[in-house]
Amino acid sequence: MLSYQHIYHAGNLADVHKHALLAWMLSYLTRKDKPLSYIETHAGRGLYDLSGAEATRTGEAAQGIEKVAGWFDPDHPLSRALQTVRARHGPRCYPGSPLIAHALLRPCDSLHLAELHPREYAALLASLPPRAARCAQQDGFALAHALTPPTPRRGLMLIDPSYEIKSDYMDIPRHIARLTRAWNVGIICLWYPILTTELHAKMLTQLQKTHPDAMRHEVRFHPARAGHTMVGSGLFVIRPPFGIAEEAAQLTEKFKTLNRSGSSKP
Repeated sequence: MLSYQHIYHAGNLADVHKHALLAWMLSYLTRKDKPLSYIETHAGRGLYDLSGAEATRTGEAAQGIEKVAGWFDPDHPLSRALQTVRARHGPRCYPGSPLIAHALLRPCDSLHLAELHPREYAALLASLPPRAARCAQQDGFALAHALTPPTPRRGLMLIDPSYEIKSDYMDIPRHIARLTRAWNVGIICLWYPILTTELHAKMLTQLQKTHPDAMRHEVRFHPARAGHTMVGSGLFVIRPPFGIAEEAAQLTEKFKTLNRSGSSKP
């Protein structure tokens, strides 16, 4: 069983990047009065306590969402999701993408979440209201292939693995090629870390070759602590919705305000 636990990293700058764009896309999709499907392949536990020992030990949330929350107006979809979740769970909680999706989607929409780790899966179930989502304790790619094309056909899939299995970098382009063939109208979003080792480079070359019209958006930031190898965050979006490029450009400018000491300007 893989050992990665996002509770140590929740609310970091990579989460801010990923969740800001995810929340915007989900909000955009719900403007149309038609139901949609949301599928997530690596859901995690869904809810994180930023006052807990794990989060305070790394300090990543303190350098992430707790420092830059002012980047987002109260009516920004990420701010709205944070407000909804914190009203229910407390002011130091941080939602993972499953709870962001649940906060922004409507009763007519369908949520499908996969999480393989038994402890994280149990926490995921506890974080959601009963019958809020269809959750499965199984391999996320297996669930994604089994569901596509989903009903409703409109929708978005988030692929957000831990990349503990280094073969993910080679396998993901193959999975995505199959998924896009099966679901020819779905928005498929892949998150990936930007590491000093550049492990993502070959994967992105293959993805861009196969999906030349996709949006690739990356932000860079200083390591959270000494010896930390993640120096940025990337999102690869196949069939990007109208307006996402402008939203991503605004986010790029916000990340540029992070200076060498890790502080940010409003």
